[in-house]
Amino acid sequence: MTTPAQTESTEAKAPTSVVLTDVAAQKVKALIEQEGRDDLRLRVAVQPGGCSGLRYQLFFDERSLDGDVVTDFDGVEVVVDRMSAPYLAGATIDFADRIDAQGFTIDNPNAGSSCACGDSFS
Repeated sequence: MTTPAQTESTEAKAPTSVVLTDVAAQKVKALIEQEGRDDLRLRVAVQPGGCSGLRYQLFFDERSLDGDVVTDFDGVEVVVDRMSAPYLAGATIDFADRIDAQGFTIDNPNAGSSCACGDSFS
């Protein structure tokens, strides 16, 4: 008895959500602990504005909205609203703590261009 050969798709699936690095997840976890609340999640959104047309927003939120995309990173929930999700799919959120840079950074493959400060993109 022979079985048909199984073929695996070599097509790369496009990421559907943001990626939070381990360093960023640890920082978010520490910040939430400082707040003394266990109901907060990191919400990442895209809003009109900035010098390039769209700007990023990162903030803690306890709300759940219709259509939210929620991804868990080692106990840290990252939430993206349904309108922002296409702009942020595959974006990597990291945290830098160096002499030349400090804070959260977003590496977004969907951004055609960005401003010098890195806070907005088009």
